[in-house]
Amino acid sequence: MELNEKVIVITGAFGQLGSAVARMVTRAGGRAALVDVVPGNAPDAGPAWQADLASLPDAERVMQDIAQHVGGIDGLVNVAGGFTWQTLQGSADLAEWGQMFSMNVVTCVNASKAVLPHLQRRGSGRIVNISAAGSLKAAAGMGAYAASKAGVARFTEALADELKAERITVNAVLPSIIDTPRNRADMPDADFSAWVTADEVASAIGFLLSDAGQGVTGALLPVTGRV
Repeated sequence: MELNEKVIVITGAFGQLGSAVARMVTRAGGRAALVDVVPGNAPDAGPAWQADLASLPDAERVMQDIAQHVGGIDGLVNVAGGFTWQTLQGSADLAEWGQMFSMNVVTCVNASKAVLPHLQRRGSGRIVNISAAGSLKAAAGMGAYAASKAGVARFTEALADELKAERITVNAVLPSIIDTPRNRADMPDADFSAWVTADEVASAIGFLLSDAGQGVTGALLPVTGRV
């Protein structure tokens, strides 16, 4: 798997999965451009920018800055997002639903719209989104999160169909529980060995970014470890 100097923008790049994707991009010979809403703690894998991707103007601003800084953009990995545990009976005002939609769907849509002109100038490109295995079947407490990730999946399919004639592929990976320190702390009695690692998810993303993945678009790829 080679990325051959391709410039890949990674949103949510300072977290566990975003950092793993950034490292994968550089190991594969690509150039990582890192974007996150919070400053600091950037992985040592490329230049970093701060942006609030819930704002379309800010998303457009940061994509333009990146393109000018590195000479164009070849791909986007939409890692930015979040998780909130919420039950219908336990939520006072259902604010979690709006929060999950903004964090997981709006950021993905805005970043994709903002990067699209830059990919079109290249004549091809890659967009990889992060949905979730829970988008296919949700458990109690996951309603808002799973619904938002299902929105990411449907957006992926729709955008792939929209762009299929432009040599721009759009796909999503659907991880199960990712083995991170936070998830271990939240579920101390779980079998961690069954979880998928951030590096394993990043490897699947790398295939979709690479030339080997050029024939794949509109796909929802489960990356579930042994869960």
